[in-house]
Amino acid sequence: MSWSTKDKPNVLFIITDQHRADHVGFGGNSVVSTVHLDALASRSTVFDRAYVANPVCMPNRSSIMTGRMPSAHGVIFNDRSLSPDANTFVGQLRKVGYQTALIGKSHLQHGMSREAIADLPGDSSRDSLWVKGWDTVEHQERYENGDTPKPDDFYGFAHIELTLGHGAWTGGHHYQWARERGATHEQLVAGYTHNSDVQRRSPSWWQIHDAPFPEELYSTSFVTERTISFIESASRQKEPWMVWCSFPDPHHPLSPPARWLDRHDPDDIVLPESFTDPGEDWPRHVAGIRRLDPDDHNFVRPFGPTPELARAAIAATYGMIEYVDEGVGKILATLARLGIEEDTIVIFTSDHGDMMGDHGLMLKGGMHFQGCLRVPLTIHVPGNDAARTSSFASSLDLAQTILELCDVTALQGMQGKSLMPILSDPHASVRTHVLVEDDFPPSEGRGVMPLKIRTVLSDLGRYTRDTNSHEQLFQLDNDPHEMINLAVQGRDPGRRSEMVSQLVDAMMAADDIARVEPVSQ
Repeated sequence: MSWSTKDKPNVLFIITDQHRADHVGFGGNSVVSTVHLDALASRSTVFDRAYVANPVCMPNRSSIMTGRMPSAHGVIFNDRSLSPDANTFVGQLRKVGYQTALIGKSHLQHGMSREAIADLPGDSSRDSLWVKGWDTVEHQERYENGDTPKPDDFYGFAHIELTLGHGAWTGGHHYQWARERGATHEQLVAGYTHNSDVQRRSPSWWQIHDAPFPEELYSTSFVTERTISFIESASRQKEPWMVWCSFPDPHHPLSPPARWLDRHDPDDIVLPESFTDPGEDWPRHVAGIRRLDPDDHNFVRPFGPTPELARAAIAATYGMIEYVDEGVGKILATLARLGIEEDTIVIFTSDHGDMMGDHGLMLKGGMHFQGCLRVPLTIHVPGNDAARTSSFASSLDLAQTILELCDVTALQGMQGKSLMPILSDPHASVRTHVLVEDDFPPSEGRGVMPLKIRTVLSDLGRYTRDTNSHEQLFQLDNDPHEMINLAVQGRDPGRRSEMVSQLVDAMMAADDIARVEPVSQ
């Protein structure tokens, strides 16, 4: 490949949060309007079987950055930060002269998630050798107290402008930016609690309401504006650039500005076909989740929604996605205006999905259904023909793919597969399966939640096993809604046996070998 103005291409990496693969037009959704993302997909390679390495924010974002499984990079849950000595694909790009920036949600440090799990008993197995405070870049109190963290190197990023929080709860550099434009502290944090003063709170669920400040101050506007500013500035330089454009939406709370909250009428929303799944042969913890009450006021805990709540949530989510789509359109138009479309690789994906009413469940957490595991993925390489592929891809594969596209050396211990062969031929394949890890640190009061869940996806279907010895097996070709568990009652012992072997092989292959490799000096 040759680039018209630089030796190496620019990289625009667009990522959303908690965004299902079927919540875009190019993913088959005829209700949500994603005209700009669809246009991008129409000139890209679309991966119809792209899966996460872990269905939780921090573990999977760290896997995208490092090309390593959570059990290898160590961020197995949202309550721990990626080690500051972890090499990333962004760092590799920066080493060869790339201008690098993170605009929007990072969630590579635990920040607002640091109290996601109760304190574990006993002393820590390790003492940190890093300078105290290294993992506080995403601590909201710093920004509220007037501090503006500007690390020289944030996992390879030379420049960061962070959003913290979700929906109408605003933090990080975004918080300070909004305060400078007239928003009050009370407005910017009102969306985080069930009893705060917000307008038009939904009677179905406290996390659906209007944003209590103007649209131009919302996170989607901030990420759009600041990404465009970085691209304009970086494009005036001789060096190529890479920007991680990270929208916090459509992650709950579902509280966009009124114009977007009202885009869809909940009464027009059709519930998922699996909404009334009786839940036979489910793991105990999933059955328990569906009995949980959404009015418990726990911000992140999944639950079983009523039909009215599910419709209201889906309608609000569609509006949030359409708002992001408008922002993506403005960013892509900037590439055209600057004449750098042919010099810029554009990737769009998400960190994980959401049940969003599938099987009568909402949110995420220990549920390895397709709604949580499968994500949208398009890769646009200038000069490549548009294509659609059913070849497997993992979030794990993006780091190596970007490095190969940019002709930059890969890191030792990377566990993904470069998708370059598929970008050249959509019928090619680089993997026969995808492994998904999911870990839950032990603590008091966690009830029936398993400590670990492991899933393998292949042409045979989706097989999941947890440390409570529960199994799920679905033949996705014939049962795309995952209604008939073939792993129980001797329904398909041959398929189960094959997939158990695939899972064992996948877990052995993912065992981290980097621990015995030399450390850079």
